[in-house]
Amino acid sequence: MVGAVMVWDFHKRLRGFVRNKSGNVATIFAFSVPLVAGGAAFGLESGIWYLDQGKLQQAADAAAYAAGLEKRAGSSPQAMLAAAQSAAAANGFNATLGTVTLHAPPTSGTHKDDKSAEVILTRREPRYFSQVFDDSVITLRSRAVANFQNASNACVLALDTSANQAVYFSGNSTATFTGCNVMTNSLSASSIYSQGSTRVTAPCLMTTGGVSLGALVTQTVCTSAKTGLPPVADPFRNVPEPTVPGTCQNSNGATLQPGRYCGGLAINKNVTFNPGVYIIDGGTFRVNGNSTLSGSGVMFYLTNNATLAFNGNTVLTLTPPTTGTYKGMLFFGSRSNGTTTSITVNGNMASKMTGAIYFPKQPVSYLGNFQGHNGCTQLVARTIAWSGNTTVAIDCSAYGMSALAVGGVVKLVE
Repeated sequence: MVGAVMVWDFHKRLRGFVRNKSGNVATIFAFSVPLVAGGAAFGLESGIWYLDQGKLQQAADAAAYAAGLEKRAGSSPQAMLAAAQSAAAANGFNATLGTVTLHAPPTSGTHKDDKSAEVILTRREPRYFSQVFDDSVITLRSRAVANFQNASNACVLALDTSANQAVYFSGNSTATFTGCNVMTNSLSASSIYSQGSTRVTAPCLMTTGGVSLGALVTQTVCTSAKTGLPPVADPFRNVPEPTVPGTCQNSNGATLQPGRYCGGLAINKNVTFNPGVYIIDGGTFRVNGNSTLSGSGVMFYLTNNATLAFNGNTVLTLTPPTTGTYKGMLFFGSRSNGTTTSITVNGNMASKMTGAIYFPKQPVSYLGNFQGHNGCTQLVARTIAWSGNTTVAIDCSAYGMSALAVGGVVKLVE
């Protein structure tokens, strides 16, 4: 009887509990609190991740643009990466929580070319409440690509960044540049200078600094000189210098062979150069009297502070290689040559020196009244003094020459 009473009492209490609505609510609420809290935590953290994703994209855009600027300037991949890292950090990116990856050219997308730089940023996101339910790593990723487009091309480029009169036109001469511009990297207020009765015609005069024009200058495209432009990368910076062999060539005979000529090279007669690379190791490459020099597919490399001295009565008919490492290059001054060793390029109306004349560390004086075949001459040097009559053109691909890009504009494209 006692047992029956106890069973009855239990069922009575159970029915009372079920009928107690406040008890039901409390129980359901107790069971649902973890789920509600977890959902709220996940929603809050998702919002934080979304905001961080936006910040990460902003940092990636800034990093890619900085890398693009360095690429336009011809900097190394290491310098591009350093610029990207610095720009990302300036835009809130914490390198201890992620990575900065640079690809130049990009490895994916629509701009896999040599004028683009791709930056990929990753960031590890911390978990807070959501780690109760999921402890996997959250990694955000943002990508940006910067590209620079060439505004125009040049056939004269002075690389010095501070010299007064980095490009200097003087004398009673006429210089006509057809389809290509004159550019200097100098910040000087007179980086391009002209005086006397010289006449210069070009699409545009372009400079990082300013101009001082005291002679007649006609610009066929620009209404005035373009100043304050970004500096232009050395277009031949990646061309390797030839290996200097141990033996020296003999300069006797009417036909010379490629190789090393020690202590200079003196020409007093008519000479033909067979195709190849001629290394002038020190001294002077000198041509005297009424000599005639001819050679097709030749490149002259001047090292150990070697210089040029061509007599004005010399007739030169020289063209560069059209393929290979030194395609389009006629004269190449070593990057280790002293900056005070000047180069004088001379010739007469019968002379044809076709190709690029490249002396990145030395000042060049361009004298005489000669030009390349079809006007195909490029001059890239530390500084350039021009006092000869000549016509220079731009479409010279037949001689292995590529256009010298200047005035590139950097923009984000992906």
